[in-house]
Amino acid sequence: MSIEFLITTLVIVASPGTGALFTIGAGLSRGGRASLVAAFACTLGIVPHLLAALTGLAALLHASALAFEIVKYAGVAYLLYMAWGTLREHGALKVETKPDARSVLQVVRDGVLVNLLNPKLSIFFVAFLPQFIARDEPHVVARMLELSGVFMLATFVIFSVYGLCAALMRDRVIGSRRVMTWMRRSFAACFVALGARLALQQQ
Repeated sequence: MSIEFLITTLVIVASPGTGALFTIGAGLSRGGRASLVAAFACTLGIVPHLLAALTGLAALLHASALAFEIVKYAGVAYLLYMAWGTLREHGALKVETKPDARSVLQVVRDGVLVNLLNPKLSIFFVAFLPQFIARDEPHVVARMLELSGVFMLATFVIFSVYGLCAALMRDRVIGSRRVMTWMRRSFAACFVALGARLALQQQ
């Protein structure tokens, strides 16, 4: 495995995005356990994109402007929904003193959908990963699974670090209603900004 692939993967995963923001929000509002659940959910949301790449669906998404736009605007709509939920105190920054099974499932659902509705991930697996697979590679699928596994592991580890660091600040943050109000507005604005960026993206 090339060092170039590892460095590029780390840069892509560590760059601030929807998944990282969602995981940080989970750590701040629900604690360390929820941040790990959120990181796992975001990682799980990568699997459908990998399967799409392996079956050729991602290539169709890359080639079809209509399919790309449908998935893209579904993602935009969901980001706006998360922004609204955050402002209404029942979204990514809903404070849970004792998270129950329902709240954990909500974190999993939202984390998976955050990455599932990102068409750029499918295109990433079509356009990026093949660059690190040799033309004479006898086991292309196995090699792609290996690289994808590394990408997913990096996603889980880095997002977990983000979330756990946020969880360490949890007591200070949730103890101040003023700070929580500011955090909710900031996170909602970030979700809107990410939605706007996604809406402006081209194939």
